[in-house]
Amino acid sequence: MRIGFVGLGVMGFPMARHLAAAGHEVSVFNRSAEKSDRFIAAHGGKSAPQVEAAVAGVDALVLCVGNDDDVRQIVRAVMPHLAAGALIIDHTTTSARLAQDMAAESTATGRAFVDAPVSGGQAGAEAGTLTAMLGGAEEDCARATALIGAYCKAVQRIGVAGSGQLAKMCNQICIAGVVQGLAEAVHFAEQAKLDTGAVFEAISKGAAGSWQMQNRWPTMVEGRYDFGFAVDWMRKDLSLVLDAARANGARLEVTALVDQFYAEVQAMGGRRWDTSSLVARLKARKP
Repeated sequence: MRIGFVGLGVMGFPMARHLAAAGHEVSVFNRSAEKSDRFIAAHGGKSAPQVEAAVAGVDALVLCVGNDDDVRQIVRAVMPHLAAGALIIDHTTTSARLAQDMAAESTATGRAFVDAPVSGGQAGAEAGTLTAMLGGAEEDCARATALIGAYCKAVQRIGVAGSGQLAKMCNQICIAGVVQGLAEAVHFAEQAKLDTGAVFEAISKGAAGSWQMQNRWPTMVEGRYDFGFAVDWMRKDLSLVLDAARANGARLEVTALVDQFYAEVQAMGGRRWDTSSLVARLKARKP
């Protein structure tokens, strides 16, 4: 297929690479042209200085950008330039309302839109093992599933447009609570003068085990956070979650509290630290 890929960040670059490796004709665009040039040098394809020219005539457009405004601006700019019947797959974490609006606008022009936020982080993108949650018409989600299988190990249609974004919010709610619990466990173990490695080996094999524990316990003990999913990004996601909760009446007391803890981490200078840096605020407040 002729595929346009917009957004070559830590997630988008390897995702686009998997599409090229699968044999698709990939055209890329990134605000920083250096990333586009680097992608083409390594994996082929083409680009252009303007996004409209870069993705003109493609059968599918994949987005992995920053926020609602980015998606809205790009989709509206490129829509007239896409092939008739083109499919837009948006991996950006956005509001459900944005996804619904873009789906309606796409349908009105004879194109299709699927919101497809992902979970699995940079490591999952590199390994091609991401999980995607889809919102959109069944036939459009089926088309998207066939394409993004190049870098997703699990793809689940949740429902109509916007449903994928709401499912991603559930994902972020779970992560916020789990990481805070893990941070408190690390802090407690250190305060109790326990062998943290031994504690980790014991409890990771029981009911407390999780992806976060397996991948973040050692680095939390070390106080190392220069990797992974940035606190700024998590707060952006949690703002979407809390806005949606206010609209639908969901009670998210723990999530709201953890969001404020992340605000404290930002104030400590940890805006780009991994989300596991929640433990840093506890260590800074030792009795």
